[in-house]
Formats: sequence, structure tokens, C-alpha cells
Amino acid sequence: MVGPKRFILYNKIMKSLIIFIFFSALAFSPVLAVSDFVPFTPQAPSANWADPRQQDGCEEASALMAMAWVRGEESLSAQEAEAEILRIVDYTQKKYGESPDLYVADVVTQIFYDYFDYDNVCLLYEVTPIKLEKYLKAGHLILAPTNGRALANPYFNPPGPDNHMVVLKDYDSKTLEFITNDPGTKRGENYRYNRDLLFAAIRAYPSGNHLPHPPQDEKTVIVVKKK
Repeated sequence: MVGPKRFILYNKIMKSLIIFIFFSALAFSPVLAVSDFVPFTPQAPSANWADPRQQDGCEEASALMAMAWVRGEESLSAQEAEAEILRIVDYTQKKYGESPDLYVADVVTQIFYDYFDYDNVCLLYEVTPIKLEKYLKAGHLILAPTNGRALANPYFNPPGPDNHMVVLKDYDSKTLEFITNDPGTKRGENYRYNRDLLFAAIRAYPSGNHLPHPPQDEKTVIVVKKK
């Protein structure tokens, strides 16, 4: 028979063990980050890279992925993604004129505000790596315009796109990498870029047909939030 003191000691030990197991399970259970919920599509969903609209469709594809995330969609089929990308291109070209490249402010006004009728989007100026990490950890998406060649993605058709937009979904502080959905390749889902490499590549290119860039790179990105 267990004595009263031993019984009380036994209960204390068991309670401590249960608490330890509970908090250990919380600590080691996988945390579902924003990156787990952003559907992916390349800008040429059916690999029709010969189509100029899809060759330059990184802004449309990035906005489409962001809106699929906003709406809670689980995936984007190649057929529906291609159809939607082409609808966006056709809509903006008819209303605003042909512009293979889109400046970040035009992506916001023409695609998000006008085409998608979604306004919980803003521009973030003079970004730093710390600013980017802060907004990602707050659960938002970032659409970053870049010098695509500076990204040095081995899956791009060499030398890579001069102007290219990618979706930043999360930041891995252990590996110092941004986790992205990069529409420039079919292998772009959850593609990781070194923090310093990606930040150095960010530049807000002008709207138009591959116009010259300003002498100094403008570090402006788009932040997309859920309502």
C-alpha cells in the first residue's frame, strides 16, 4: 500500500510530467506559416512561353496568387490560372494601354483595385530586410519587383528576365532565406532566395516596354493583407 506522502509525491511528479509533455508537443509541432496557404502558378501555367503576354506575365501571376490566398483557395489549376492571367492582361491593356512591365503603383491600381476590386493592398517604400521580415511575420504577403537576372535562379531561361516580380511568403531566420512563389519557373513554388541576394535584386522598374531603369534602384514593394 502506498503511503499518503508517497501518493502526494507521485501525483506531483505525474502532473509535472504531463505539463512537460504538453508544452514539448507545442514547441515541436509544425507551425502553419503563411507560406503553407499560398497557391502557386507560373506565369506560363501551360508552359506556353512563346506567348508574349505570358512571357511578361509575372505581375499578373503574382497578383493572382495573392488573390487566391486572400480568398482562401487551396490551389490553382493550370487551365484556370492561364485563363485568368490572360484576362488580366487583356483587361489592363484595353483600359490602360499595352505595358509588358508594370510599375508597383500600377499593379496596385490597375490589377488589385480595378480588376480584382480589392483594396487591402498598399505600397511599402524604402524597404529593408528587417521591414520585409516584419510584414511577413505579421501574416502578410509581399510582391517584390526585382532585377530578375540578379536573382541568379538556375531554372530561368538564361540570362533570366530583366524585370521580374516574385511573391514573398515567409522568412526563415535560421537559414536567412526568403520563401517565395516565383512565377518565372514551374519550380518556383516555395523557392528560397538568400536574404541579401533577394534584397539587393529588388528594384521598382517602370511601366512600359522594358524601359531604361532609373540610376538608383527604388526599393518599393507591394503588401497584400487579408480583410
